[in-house]
Amino acid sequence: MTPQSAFMVCATLDSTRRAELEQLLTSMTSLPGQADPANALIPFGAFERLHFARIVILEDLAAGAEAPPPYLAFLGDCDGDGDAFLHELAERTPDGLRRVFGYCRDFQPGTNLLRWMQDHATPPATYYVNWVGRTVRQVREEAALRAALVAYLREHAAVLPQQPPREIRARLIAFVAAERQAGRLSLTQPTSTPPGWQLRNILHAAGVALALLALAPFLLLGLPFYLIRLRQLERSDAEITPRPAAAHLAALGAIEDHDVSNQFSAYGSIKPGRFRYWTLVFLLWVVNATTRHIYTRGRLARVPSIHFARWVFLEGGRRLFFASNYDGSLDSYMDDFINKVAWGLNLVFSNGVGYPKTNFLILGGAKDEQKFKYYIRRRQLVTSVWYKAYPGLTAYDLARNSAIRAAIEASAMTEAETRRFLQMV
Repeated sequence: MTPQSAFMVCATLDSTRRAELEQLLTSMTSLPGQADPANALIPFGAFERLHFARIVILEDLAAGAEAPPPYLAFLGDCDGDGDAFLHELAERTPDGLRRVFGYCRDFQPGTNLLRWMQDHATPPATYYVNWVGRTVRQVREEAALRAALVAYLREHAAVLPQQPPREIRARLIAFVAAERQAGRLSLTQPTSTPPGWQLRNILHAAGVALALLALAPFLLLGLPFYLIRLRQLERSDAEITPRPAAAHLAALGAIEDHDVSNQFSAYGSIKPGRFRYWTLVFLLWVVNATTRHIYTRGRLARVPSIHFARWVFLEGGRRLFFASNYDGSLDSYMDDFINKVAWGLNLVFSNGVGYPKTNFLILGGAKDEQKFKYYIRRRQLVTSVWYKAYPGLTAYDLARNSAIRAAIEASAMTEAETRRFLQMV
């Protein structure tokens, strides 16, 4: 199994040259915000290990005059080690990266590109992968497999329906074998899981369990005092949820729904004081433990539509950046969370300035749907360049295609399993 990794390079933007940068980034797209996979600067489609990537200007839109200088962020999700992927980027597209990063304050013509990217690498506090181990190659091969099977079934529609399910499956297996023999289909076997990754994962799980066990007495003793202080702050925290400006909504709408999947980028201020900061640090640490060890097979809690997501602290913990790649429209995405795990949204996002009023961190908040959507939209950023390696495919499609492959490769199946397999195709 090849695990997935995140990379993110983030540096302060030279604001005086922003318009020029935006024009350059537009040259990388084929539709508003949608990357041309073969663009001349960073041809994302040439990198076989890259699932998603984006270039976005990070600015605290809700901070007004108090907002810090904007950042330029380049981030993505890849198969294998993220730092190794930065090496590959620096080797294969140095000129394009230099042109993009040249709009950052501290990037000079003679700057060592790789070292600069490593120095500005910004790790996530929490990282989520829909299906750990499913590579770009696997996604593409399994999509091609299903397409070939569908074409075969259509071609033989006059004969196959009269055959028993086991016979149909046998014929499909023979067809796939012939296609692979002819080189028209590939089903690459998974590589061995890196032993270092396995060991780190085991140690991490053990470390989290031991840390929670050691902290449990202190957490229980301190909980009443924590809740008292929390309620004091919740009562006094300002709720700032005006309707987003029409121009901002129009700019966001222009880059959405060009594919079955969309990107989401949001950036905002954490409520002042160490109380909120350390609350968020602890909660994201716990969430990261669940995304690393529990939610690794198709769902984040009860939500199945997210491919990748991350939460990143910036500005020394004064601000939080959230990025995700999800299926469907933004309204359906937010409704999914509100209806299924509103308390989870509150746990994290209620620590942001202006969030709808919560009670004891988990109640209220996102349950006020309109206020929550206004709050999120005001902090959502227009992503300048967004790349997806497998357009037209949802997380559901990826899971279905993997199940079809497993059925083709299975040594034996029951009658019921065979029928389910044929229904999937």
